[in-house]
Amino acid sequence: MINLIVDSGCDVSLDAINHDNCNLSYVPLNLQLEDKVYLDDESLNIEDYLNDMANSSTGVKTSAPSPNLFYEMFKSAGENVFVVTLSSKLSATYQSAMTAKRMYLEECSKKFIHIFDSLSASVGQGVIAMKISELLKKGSHSAEEIVDHVNGFMKGVRTYFILDKYDNLVKTGRINPYIAKLASFLNIKPICGDSEGEIKMVDKARGYGKAVSKLVEFIKNNTPDIEERILAISHCKCYEKAVALKDEVLKHVKVKDVIIEECKGVIATYANRGGVVVAV
Repeated sequence: MINLIVDSGCDVSLDAINHDNCNLSYVPLNLQLEDKVYLDDESLNIEDYLNDMANSSTGVKTSAPSPNLFYEMFKSAGENVFVVTLSSKLSATYQSAMTAKRMYLEECSKKFIHIFDSLSASVGQGVIAMKISELLKKGSHSAEEIVDHVNGFMKGVRTYFILDKYDNLVKTGRINPYIAKLASFLNIKPICGDSEGEIKMVDKARGYGKAVSKLVEFIKNNTPDIEERILAISHCKCYEKAVALKDEVLKHVKVKDVIIEECKGVIATYANRGGVVVAV
């Protein structure tokens, strides 16, 4: 039975979540590039999608899953259902899930359904889903206790991005073309982080190596109980860069575990080829 649901903005694999007490399912977002609509599910070829974006002069439009998709998931789920969505300030996915919950509880049985607004994305969502999975595996917590534990855990989650390319951010109007061109020319790498559910630039550096050094300092100085947390890294077609980043972080801090994931379509849209996302 499904009892943990995430949207496709969440970069975490089934292997990192599933066990006897936890089954994960994804609800895909829609990605529209010109007249073509891509469903961000297991059928999406990220390499082809990145090439299509690079060859297009327009930006991708992302749209949240319909409430009906969540509703159908709830129908086939177990008695206790947990949902982790993209930040409500980045996507309407949280609102869709909440609408589906109201519909389901009005029309069907009184299941326990809790929807977490991750206030994050990518592996930021992923570490929250992994925390739910960990608590379900213990089998000693009530649904309400899991919600309390996870809400406390989420307060300490930090998510950071280092981007290699600005193309898609320019096309979608999220960054001034002149600023992007100047930053590219000067080899300036922005370090972005989550801030109350939004993604903002927290610092910048001249060159990728210096950006990584600053990122490590952010992680070291701003992560509570870091030795009890998982270092999660998502990458857009740059696995070697993700491994090197992991190695650099681990020189300075100790963590409980490490996972490296390849990003799905939603995160690839904005991170673009060469982008990396880190959450702890």
